[in-house]
Amino acid sequence: MLEANGRSAYQDLSENICPYIDQKRVVNEIALVDMRTGKVTYGIYSLFKIIGHAIPMLNPLFTFKPFAWAMSKIYALVSYNRKIIIPKRPKPQEMWPEFKLHYRMLYLILSWFIAAYLLTHYGNAYREYLICGGQLFFQGAVCLLYRPQKLWDYLGNMMTISLAGSLLLLPLLWIHTFLQLHTMVYLLYFLFVAGLMLLEHLRRSKILDLGYSLTFSWLIYRLVILGFIMF
Repeated sequence: MLEANGRSAYQDLSENICPYIDQKRVVNEIALVDMRTGKVTYGIYSLFKIIGHAIPMLNPLFTFKPFAWAMSKIYALVSYNRKIIIPKRPKPQEMWPEFKLHYRMLYLILSWFIAAYLLTHYGNAYREYLICGGQLFFQGAVCLLYRPQKLWDYLGNMMTISLAGSLLLLPLLWIHTFLQLHTMVYLLYFLFVAGLMLLEHLRRSKILDLGYSLTFSWLIYRLVILGFIMF
């Protein structure tokens, strides 16, 4: 369906394609341009066309309206939050996805509940939900005092780290269902994951130009909670 050179980043669109494209919309949604007719398809419907061309049997599913609606919302959730899922420093004059508060809040809530649910396998269910939620409010308050204009970007990055950390603990949980390992193995793996999370927090804070203050408060919060759990 696509030619060998038929893909292009929205920042590198050629002049013959630009007249067809909604420049504002293409930042948020993948655009599929039919060069013969000039018709443009955006977002999840572009993916449906590409996948449907490769696997025709899926086309009835893609035309099923409830499925298409649900997938369009999932697509939007990922698209509007992709720069906090995989962050990078913006280049000069680079266009970034539009910020939509309701999609950012939905991402934060989903990350909170997924991370807390995964961690309930290691502790008290209600406690894990409170710890993850408390982190959001505590770090949010610190960020509001320190750098309020970065609040939503920071919280999104922080919850991505929490979600990734909880996912990294899953292999240990799966192994535990088959093998009983020495307590020291579990402790060392937890420390390894915690170290990776700390390094990632430092890296993302650097990308956001936030310095070390929020990493320090993030670390203090976790150490205080750990103290309460252990003692």
